[in-house]
Amino acid sequence: MNKLRKIGLSALAGSLATFSANAADFSVSGGASITFDDPNRGFSDRGNGFYMGDSLTFAASGETDGGMGVAVSYELDGTAAIDDMSITLSGDWGSLLFDGHGGSSAFGAMDDKMPNAYEESWDVIDTNGATAGGTPTTINGGGGDNMFVYSTPSMGGAVAQVSYLNHGGADANESYMDFAITVTPEAVEGLTLGFANADNTVGPNRDQDETTYYATYAIGAATVGVQASDLDDTTANSDLESIGYGVTYAVNDDFSIGYHYHELETEVTTDQDQESTGVSFSYTMGGMTLGGAMNEVDNMGGTGATDREGYEFNLSFAF
Repeated sequence: MNKLRKIGLSALAGSLATFSANAADFSVSGGASITFDDPNRGFSDRGNGFYMGDSLTFAASGETDGGMGVAVSYELDGTAAIDDMSITLSGDWGSLLFDGHGGSSAFGAMDDKMPNAYEESWDVIDTNGATAGGTPTTINGGGGDNMFVYSTPSMGGAVAQVSYLNHGGADANESYMDFAITVTPEAVEGLTLGFANADNTVGPNRDQDETTYYATYAIGAATVGVQASDLDDTTANSDLESIGYGVTYAVNDDFSIGYHYHELETEVTTDQDQESTGVSFSYTMGGMTLGGAMNEVDNMGGTGATDREGYEFNLSFAF
């Protein structure tokens, strides 16, 4: 998102009043973009493959008398009056994010860290416009609205995160919690290591334990990576395992290309391995960025011969 101009917003000032901020910076940010795609739905949801970006974010940040940083953000997106929204407290102890809507848990932010130039190989594909049954299966943790996410300060190149969500509903009476750690060893330039674990109650008497770990290494103009994930489910025949690879190459300062591969295996013996492959690119010239991906998924959801293809191209402007 690109800052358009600074403005005073009485609504955001009121949000910070509780924290007695000495001074606050207010901003509105947005972006201009045109996207063309075909996620394998034949454009049935919009009438054609072109659409315009429609996100506008109002933000404010300041500091309390005690030196605590406070930041609040509200996003207008699509038809929602307010879509993504969050408040963050920060200090020498790290940061605490309260995610009202639209954020990621510690595990969710690490579900696929493989290098790519635009999107993952399992992304873009969407056969019916709905998450359930319409998109490739992935291991991506849990989370939801009104979630807390704590991040530690860097400790010798290591940063840890913990997410907590109190479900409280009839279908999931227990809490969701996960944690993740990312390490960039000072002794090995270009190397990044990560691990995450999630304990998720998805229904009465049904729990899921998810883990993922990855490594990426940047050398010269190339970045390579590998990631493995596992989901153990108390429901029979519901366990999942996946492996992913990615590589990007910066042709020059403005143009990058990438290749991404993801394979997912189910516990059902009659299922076929879901295999996703994709190529992507990104080109920046001045304040303009053109990016895109062409992806293919075989045996989507483990169903044999359920093969899908999709693509997406986006032109965005910064001003």
